[in-house]
This record gives sequence, structure tokens and C-alpha cells, in this order.
Amino acid sequence: MPKMKTHKGAAKRFKKTGSGQLKRDRAFGNHMFANKTTKQKRHLRKAALVSKGDQKRIEQMLTYL
Repeated sequence: MPKMKTHKGAAKRFKKTGSGQLKRDRAFGNHMFANKTTKQKRHLRKAALVSKGDQKRIEQMLTYL
């Protein structure tokens, strides 16, 4: 069997926490900040955890993370 390959697009977007959960950045945080409130922009700076339903699917893409 050949080695499994890591999905490089996913590897750039997710990091594993110490407890094994996956951390992700929030969407909508890249441009058009004039239209967003200060509170909205502040919350977008903080990372979020991947939802339970998506965790298994993403972990399959990140075989060696």
C-alpha cells in the first residue's frame, strides 16, 4: 500500500489542539471591513473549533497531523 497523502488545502486551514480537537479560522474576516461592526470584526479574530459533525471528515484529510 502506498502512503496516504495529506490534503494540503485542509492542512493550511486546520490545526490540532492539545485535546485532539480541530481549530479553524472564522469566515468573512478578510475584506470589506467598512461594512462590518467593531464587535463583528473583534469576534472574527478569534479561532473557532470544528463542529462535531465535520471533525471525522476533516481528520480523514489530515492523516498525519
